[in-house]
Amino acid sequence: MTIIFTTNVGDIHIEIDLEKAPVSSKNFLRYCQEGFYEQTIFHRVIKGFMIQGGGFTANMEEKPTHAPIVNEANRGLSNVLGTIAMARTDAPHSATGQFFINTANNSFLDHTATTNNGWGYAVFGKVIAGIDVVKQIEKVKTTTKAGHEDVPKTPIMIESVTIVE
Repeated sequence: MTIIFTTNVGDIHIEIDLEKAPVSSKNFLRYCQEGFYEQTIFHRVIKGFMIQGGGFTANMEEKPTHAPIVNEANRGLSNVLGTIAMARTDAPHSATGQFFINTANNSFLDHTATTNNGWGYAVFGKVIAGIDVVKQIEKVKTTTKAGHEDVPKTPIMIESVTIVE
C-alpha cells in the first residue's frame, strides 16, 4: 500500500510494510485515513539525519493523538536512507502520530535489546518516489520556534494525503 504526501515542495510516495510492521503501518494508515496529517508540518529537520513530521500545525500547536502503540523495532527493518519510522519519546512504547524519514543510514536507531536504551525506532515503510523532495526538505534553514529546535524557518506543509491501495 502506498501513501502519497503532497507537500508545498513536492510529493513523497511512501510504501508501508503491513507484513513486517503491522501495528506501526496500521497506526500510520489510520492517521492518514482520518486526515490527521493534512495541514501539519515537518517540524524537525536535521541535515544528515532525518526529517520529522506528523504532530504540529504551522503555528507549532501539537495535535491530539490516539493512544501510544507497541514498538516494533525488533521486527528486522533497519533505519536506512529513505525509510520511515515512528517517532517517540524516551519511553520505548510511546509512539503515536509522529514519524520521521531517515535521510542517512541511521542503524544506531535500530533495535539492539529489549531495554529502554536498546529498543530502537520502528521502521514501517520506505520512500519509493520523491526522495529528491525529502532531500530538498532536509536542506532548509531551521530555527528555534515555540521551544522546539530544528524547525524549518519556512513551514514545510503536508497539504494532502492520498492512499493508493
